[in-house]
Amino acid sequence: MRLRPFAAPIFALAVSCGGDDDSGGGGGAGGSGAQSSGGASSGGGGTTAGGGGTPSGGGAPSGGGAPSGGGAPSGGGAPSGGGAPSGGGAPSGGGAPSGGGAPSGGAGGTGGSSAGSPVLGGCAMFPPGDEWNLDVSGAAVDAAWTQKLMTFVNGSTLKLHPDFGGSQYGIPINIVPANQAMVPVSFDSYPTESDPGPYPFPGPGTAKIEGGTPTSCSGDCHLLTLLQGTCKLYEGFACHYTTSWHCANGAVWDLTKLSYGQRPKGWTSADAAGLSVTAGLLRYDEVMAHSVQHAIRFTTACTISKFVKPATHKAVPGSCNPNDPNAPPMGLRVRMKASFNDAALSAEAKAVTAAFKKYGMIIADNGSNFYFQGELNAAWPNSLISELKSLPANAFEVVAVPPLE
Repeated sequence: MRLRPFAAPIFALAVSCGGDDDSGGGGGAGGSGAQSSGGASSGGGGTTAGGGGTPSGGGAPSGGGAPSGGGAPSGGGAPSGGGAPSGGGAPSGGGAPSGGGAPSGGAGGTGGSSAGSPVLGGCAMFPPGDEWNLDVSGAAVDAAWTQKLMTFVNGSTLKLHPDFGGSQYGIPINIVPANQAMVPVSFDSYPTESDPGPYPFPGPGTAKIEGGTPTSCSGDCHLLTLLQGTCKLYEGFACHYTTSWHCANGAVWDLTKLSYGQRPKGWTSADAAGLSVTAGLLRYDEVMAHSVQHAIRFTTACTISKFVKPATHKAVPGSCNPNDPNAPPMGLRVRMKASFNDAALSAEAKAVTAAFKKYGMIIADNGSNFYFQGELNAAWPNSLISELKSLPANAFEVVAVPPLE
């Protein structure tokens, strides 16, 4: 995850990357956002938010989590996303929505066939052929990159860490009706890499934001909003509300179109890699239904000064070597080995490992190694979080690596 480029006030209620508490999920850094090389991470031992753009220059981590990073922004304006006027919206994720929406989440893979798309708020999360939704279970293994990544993260001893669970860890998703009022948003750090407003963000009294409330937040402070009807996704990093909404940067995603190509190469998004944050979140409802049909976003402490498809943006934390021979690029995909024995796991944990084996995980941001993100929802079972913490990093292999850019 990354540091916010300004001290945005927003209080800490819901966080995505938070303290490593065994009763919940959170943990070190994870997250997203735009930044130009070198933000520090807010992860570690407390409540950290996963994601968000961040400042340039190197920063030391502010918790026990890993540092965040981000490539430098390039210029150019971006198109805006549409939306309809008026109406109230209700956020989801982390409990029952307060009026108008279903829960949050999900999406899926790279480099293979696709059987369909996950659905959120009545909207398909990108077409079946999208990078998030592709079946990569048959994709070729890249043995060289697998060896390098395992060396970099010390894969022989490292375990995965679910960056969600309990009442305060995870990234909430707001789902609002088609008539939700569109409101202005100011982008204070990366306006030239942001899709201009207005956005259908809920008011400060109802909006669910990562890391707290709209007026008092810590960490990456992602604000994710799905507009029903048009099926557009509005995502902001380092957001806060004063007399109006302010974010470091913002991205609008048309869920009816392939996600790759919606961001120009070199552009960030609310995620460092230039990806959709929402698409890569593990959702409570899909896990309980034993059907996760998309890839999942995860973090590594460092990435090199390159990216691979589906990413569009590089990120190099200030404490990292941009030419580290073992560090991965943004957008790298890993897949759980088909041979991994998950027979002893619960049905819910098997739903997650099945997604790992079919769709894999995509490096979307900098943060603690092999932390993967999910929605904020207090209903996540502690037993499931514990099972997911037992999964070894060396059960994963790198697949289908596109050319470095």
